[in-house]
Amino acid sequence: MDASILLIGGDDFLSTLLDRVHNLLNCAVGVALNPGEAVPLIQAQQPDLIILEEKQPGSLELCCEIKEQAKLAWIYCILIEIPAQVLEEPWLDYIWDLEAKTIALEGGADAYLRLPLERTDGKPLSSEILAKQDQLLRSQILVGLRMVKNHRELMRANDILSAIALSDPLTELNNRRALDWELPRQIQNARTRSEVLSLVMLDVDHFKQINDLYGHPVGDRALQLVSSRLRHNLRFRDTLFRYGGEEFVIILGNTDQKEALLVARRLCRLIGEQPFDIDSSLELHITISAGTATLDAKDDARGNSLLKRADRNLLRAKSSGRNRVVGSIDALQDMDSE
Repeated sequence: MDASILLIGGDDFLSTLLDRVHNLLNCAVGVALNPGEAVPLIQAQQPDLIILEEKQPGSLELCCEIKEQAKLAWIYCILIEIPAQVLEEPWLDYIWDLEAKTIALEGGADAYLRLPLERTDGKPLSSEILAKQDQLLRSQILVGLRMVKNHRELMRANDILSAIALSDPLTELNNRRALDWELPRQIQNARTRSEVLSLVMLDVDHFKQINDLYGHPVGDRALQLVSSRLRHNLRFRDTLFRYGGEEFVIILGNTDQKEALLVARRLCRLIGEQPFDIDSSLELHITISAGTATLDAKDDARGNSLLKRADRNLLRAKSSGRNRVVGSIDALQDMDSE
């Protein structure tokens, strides 16, 4: 079984449970002598299930701590009591079990088991009763592992759906929704680290003519090829988004306004200098226009004003002849004037 279990308890508890768990299930089992020792193991390894000794100080508090952390709350916690003996009066034993189980479940444990080893006369429990205990322990562990498996499958499905929601299906780039999420995060990081941040907003020149002359399938293919060329010519720290239609946005991490202009000019050359082979019979010469903007202290936390400046500079580039870059430094920048 591809699962991991962490046992937390004293020497007697571990010696009693370790062999039993190994014999019941074929899975990886780790140990910790107390909750304090277990915390870094849980953080680093994130076991599927933990089994804690009830009488260990801090065991129930550890369960509560795990459940309060979103990244760990899915770990299944079983609290086990191994009393010296079964109580002489069965009814009192039942009441004790109910009270202890209520405290455990309300305190953060997912399950509570009492597994005594001796009868009231001090004699060991029969092998038949111990076998029943093992069946119960195995069943409880399997319940926990099943719940963890379901949770992980749900999280994987959520990750897939999130990726779909944040991805543009045509170009396979991050979409505008992803930009709305990522830009505020990068602005906050830049301000926290006192780093610069810039944007490039670019647009495929005369894209409507491509659709009108050749049809939308050709236009779609052109966008795919432009996206691919842009993506493969960016630096590791740069993030590319399809903003909408034939517009794209690039977040340039740790990049000032002069560097942003250089990046945008280089991309304009890379797009315009080499034609795109749509198919064996059609080759298109495509150019782009771009506007850049650099984060300043007056920009809002979501990046709306930063985007507006980049968009304004893009409009200036298009209105002044296209196939060029306008940056936040000042006026028009013609890539042929370098």
